[in-house]
Amino acid sequence: MLLKYFYDPALAHASYLVGCQRTGQALVIDPGRDVDGYIATAQEQGLKIVGAAETHIHADFVSGSRELADRVGATLYLSDEGPADWKYQYISKHQVQLLRDGDVFGVGNVQLKVMHTPGHTPEHISFVLTDRGSGASEPMGIFTGDFVFVGSIGRPDLLETAAGVVGSAEVGARQLFHSIKKFLALPDFLQVWPAHGAGSACGKGLGAIPSSTVGYEKLFNPALQIRSEQAFVDYILDDQPETPPYFAVMKRVNKVGPQLIRELSAVSRLNMEQLVEAKGTRLVIDTSPAALYAQKSIPQTINIPATQLAQWSGFFVDDGEPVLLISNAEGLPAQLKALRSIGIDNIQGYFDRSELEQSDLAKGAYRSISPTELKELMENHSIELLDVRSAHEFAEEHIEGATHAFLGGLRKSSKTLSPDETFVVQCQAGGRSAIAASLLSRSGLKVLNLAGGLNAWKRANLPVVHPSMDQHVVGA
Repeated sequence: MLLKYFYDPALAHASYLVGCQRTGQALVIDPGRDVDGYIATAQEQGLKIVGAAETHIHADFVSGSRELADRVGATLYLSDEGPADWKYQYISKHQVQLLRDGDVFGVGNVQLKVMHTPGHTPEHISFVLTDRGSGASEPMGIFTGDFVFVGSIGRPDLLETAAGVVGSAEVGARQLFHSIKKFLALPDFLQVWPAHGAGSACGKGLGAIPSSTVGYEKLFNPALQIRSEQAFVDYILDDQPETPPYFAVMKRVNKVGPQLIRELSAVSRLNMEQLVEAKGTRLVIDTSPAALYAQKSIPQTINIPATQLAQWSGFFVDDGEPVLLISNAEGLPAQLKALRSIGIDNIQGYFDRSELEQSDLAKGAYRSISPTELKELMENHSIELLDVRSAHEFAEEHIEGATHAFLGGLRKSSKTLSPDETFVVQCQAGGRSAIAASLLSRSGLKVLNLAGGLNAWKRANLPVVHPSMDQHVVGA
């Protein structure tokens, strides 16, 4: 048997290539939209991908199952559990095997048994793997998808917070409690292979370790220690990360079937005259590093550095909204993959960064200030400080007098801010606040960025306050 682990750090998404070397066949568990890596690895190992299996309809990335069906003719193994509203709607377009609790499928001598594990979503299933080719009579591990993570468990509130299904959060939490009982009945020696790691918004407090065991999670996973159903419901629904707005779009896209990459329009280079026409009326994303953008950029654009596109673009780009990029020919392919991984497909062209730098249009976007400068400005009451971190981070500690204004909501909440004020934006280390500074600047607001964020503030031995203090929220 062959088991290969793939990880997209931008989305904290894990997927797996499972192969039987005796028969030369392989399948992919929870594939992302960019399937080139799976195909290349299979070829290197002398395997042919014949299947793709999903644990559930994903909300945080575009599934690559349709892409594999189109590229290599893979059979799709999809859940047939849950209510009619959450059934896959594109099964007539491909070779599909629908799965229910207790079903068995696989490749060659590798067997996968389906276990219905609702809670994160109603249709969620997990796959218990047994390597029959080695003569094993007991399973080796379980692909848990968004059911059990290392040190955490999948959140049950996304259908309500993302898709607007009122009342589904508590129902999902109670389903999850009973699904955990199935997990607790599994042998301790089973390996646990989840679909996400630290940083994912599909749960709280996910560990950064790629895998675990059932026995270890039984001992140390906080969610698995709770024996009261109501106490579990209260725990799992409390203090979850902010729900990215694009999650609702991803649920729909993955249910009806995402568009194939080969069907998308080519992205061509545009000229500076077209940029002049576009800025201010259409969303232009500059993918340059933050320091470069701050020094020289086109007004009325926003800055999301290339390495953060997949993580943050989904908060600011509305479903189907046309997007223009400022990039370069070398970096563009990777940036398109990042945007398309979260369903941002309507990319109508790009402007070359080198041409921009020679243009008279380029100006400094905003200025960064030191913690000492911020302290002086706050003492003079001449600015308003916006902390753009998550609500959880803000509750743990923040600078006294700061207003919480989560970065993901700033494109909308900035409309409520006064153009007469000067704002300083601050995050933990300066990366998120740089994005925030570009958003506020695009809205015509006067903005400064705290260089180094809260970390720099603390290194300067300046005080912070903790959760007992009053908290103010913008755009709540």
